[in-house]
Amino acid sequence: MHIVDRRLNPGGKSLANRQRFIRRAKSMIKKSVHEASGGRSIKDADSGGELVLPSQGVREPSLRRGATGGIRDHVLPGNKEYVTGDEIARPNGGGGGRGSEGSDDGGGEDEFRFALSRDEYVDLFLDDLELPDLAKRRIVNTEVVSYQRAGYSVSGSPTNLALMRTVRNSLSRRIALHRPKADEIEQLRADIAALGPDDRDQRLTLEEELKRKLRKTTLIPYIDPLDVRYKRFDPQPRPAAQAVMFCLMDVSGSMTEHMKDLAKRFYILLYIFLKRRYKNVELVFIRHTHTASEVDEETFFNSPETGGTVVSTALEEMRKVIADRYDPSAWNIYAAQASDGDNTASDNERTVNLLLQHILPACQYYAYLEVGRDVEHFPPGFIRRDSDLWQTYDGVVKSGAPLAMRKVGHRRDIYPVFRDLFARKVGSEAA
Repeated sequence: MHIVDRRLNPGGKSLANRQRFIRRAKSMIKKSVHEASGGRSIKDADSGGELVLPSQGVREPSLRRGATGGIRDHVLPGNKEYVTGDEIARPNGGGGGRGSEGSDDGGGEDEFRFALSRDEYVDLFLDDLELPDLAKRRIVNTEVVSYQRAGYSVSGSPTNLALMRTVRNSLSRRIALHRPKADEIEQLRADIAALGPDDRDQRLTLEEELKRKLRKTTLIPYIDPLDVRYKRFDPQPRPAAQAVMFCLMDVSGSMTEHMKDLAKRFYILLYIFLKRRYKNVELVFIRHTHTASEVDEETFFNSPETGGTVVSTALEEMRKVIADRYDPSAWNIYAAQASDGDNTASDNERTVNLLLQHILPACQYYAYLEVGRDVEHFPPGFIRRDSDLWQTYDGVVKSGAPLAMRKVGHRRDIYPVFRDLFARKVGSEAA
């Protein structure tokens, strides 16, 4: 069997060579994607774009003869000082390695710029991620349509030709109309050829019968347009999972720009992941200080407003939004909260009650991300205690609630933590 790929290549490019290059340079491209995503807004994060790769990472691999082993004879022109067997001293300075000094002739190589499409850009992130426990489904307001077999039709696309049904109809029609078979005609011709000169009357009879059968064969075709049938497919709405993701972030005075940047990077990954994997997903942004409100993305990340920290206000706002717009019986509800862990001590009890009584019973999954400072120095022997909010949530986790907790202090930790929170569970782990 031979498979021929006749898909058109992008303008002026070879699709096969492009994919081969991406596979070879995937680790470097992925690193560049992570670095480039930090400066984008959430809704532009999956738009693809131009990346920069080091020049040494884009060279084609080649086979060369090893420098050691074997017996070699070399003829070097202009040699007046050495003969076979002489040892040559190593040059001073390590011998030809790349240093920081400029080249004599000013030559060199620029970094390689490579443009990724939107699909290529996103696929580097989302190989094996999924929303946990996506179970609640409904049919209304869905864009997911599947096509199911619905019998046969007399018209349609040639690709949907029902060959067996067409031949069956043809056979039934030929039997009903007594269309002569090919072997019957051949037998008549053989009988006529076998007759002698004295069998003139019988020859005329057989020739008349042969003429009638040939005429009937012409009038009754082997395949008639009436026989042709096409497979019929009717569109059927397919139950589609509806999900809403609540993004909650502490923007109080204790949240530094570094912490907000960590939270933004986490939410960028979350937004790309949801839009890529699921059709019917909505995002709700809630920011809080000592008060909370639902805002748009621009306000969520860039508003200069600040204040104290009362976490329960964000949970209360989330509860109101769920009650107004997202029925838990029809929607898969998820939440991701980013905070530095600070909370007013008197608010911890109310936070736990809101989580256990209202938020977590309505949620499929709740992820808490605690962001910290990039570099924190403590005196020798100092043991850092967990934050108030971490201790509060840890008690909730121990009760068996669907709450996951992670800590992040550096940009390089965002992607591993994100994958850890949303990695596809398999086997006993999923159970």
